[in-house]
Amino acid sequence: MAIIPAKKNFTVHRRADFALRLTFKDSNGDAIGLTGYTVAAQCWSADPKTKKRITKYADWTVAYTNRTSGIVDISLTDTQTATFSLDELEYDVLLTEPSGSKNYYLEGTLFISEGYTA
Repeated sequence: MAIIPAKKNFTVHRRADFALRLTFKDSNGDAIGLTGYTVAAQCWSADPKTKKRITKYADWTVAYTNRTSGIVDISLTDTQTATFSLDELEYDVLLTEPSGSKNYYLEGTLFISEGYTA
């Protein structure tokens, strides 16, 4: 299954938890059953010109909420976001099929907001 990754940017507050619920769907809008699939997501710093990754900042936690309906929750903890020293990080979500085929499903920029309440 070839996937063209969706692009979505988010604002993440430093020192705060951040979570996303993802529903994996095919080109017809039907849920992709995720039995046997693996989802992984990471945050990286990247060269602003080439977008080549430089330093990994975090692995997202992945929770398979409803594999049959293609629903996954990914999250970052406040401890992880506290290490986000840059104003922007890149992220992506990788879907690995039971056959081993890998496709990026979602990618974008995390804009890091300071947050002032301690």
